[in-house]
Amino acid sequence: MLTPMEAVATSSSTDLRDEDIPRVEPATLEDLPELTELVMELFARSGDFSPDRDVQERGLQLILEQPNRGRIFVLRNNHQIFGMVNLLFTISTACGGFVVLMEDVVVHPDHRGQGYGTRLLEHVLDFAKQKNFKRITLLTDKISAESQNFFRKHGFEYSNMIPMRKILNA
Repeated sequence: MLTPMEAVATSSSTDLRDEDIPRVEPATLEDLPELTELVMELFARSGDFSPDRDVQERGLQLILEQPNRGRIFVLRNNHQIFGMVNLLFTISTACGGFVVLMEDVVVHPDHRGQGYGTRLLEHVLDFAKQKNFKRITLLTDKISAESQNFFRKHGFEYSNMIPMRKILNA
C-alpha cells in the first residue's frame, strides 16, 4: 500500500509520462517554424522540388490562416513536432462533392518505423469520413517505392489519371 505522499509522487510522474505520449492534433500558427523544417526535409529528398524556407513557410501559413482551405495535422509530444500531414480542400465534379488533396505526409527520420505515419493517416481518414469528404487524392514521389507501398498498404490505389503540371511565375 502506498502512503499518500508516494501516491501523489507516483500519480504526478505517471501524469507527466502520459502527457508526453505522441498525439495527433491540428497545427497552429505557433507551429509554423517546426512545420517549415519538416517540409524542408521532405523537399530535400524530392526530385521535383527544391527547399526554399520562405516559400514553404508562406504556403503553410496560408493554410493555417484559412481553415476553409485545408488543415494541417501534426504528430507531437510535449517536446517537439515530428510528423505532419497537409490536407487541401476542393470540389470534384466527378464525385459531386468536397474532396481532399493530401500533401506533405512526413515523419521525421528519427521517428520512422514506429507506426506514426499510420497514426497520422488514420487520423486523416477519420477526419475525412466525419466531414463527408468523397475522396482523398495524394501525390507521392515516383522514385519512392517505400512511400507508395505505405499508401497501398492503407488502401490507396493507383489511378488511371497521371499528374501533369505547368509551373507559373517560376
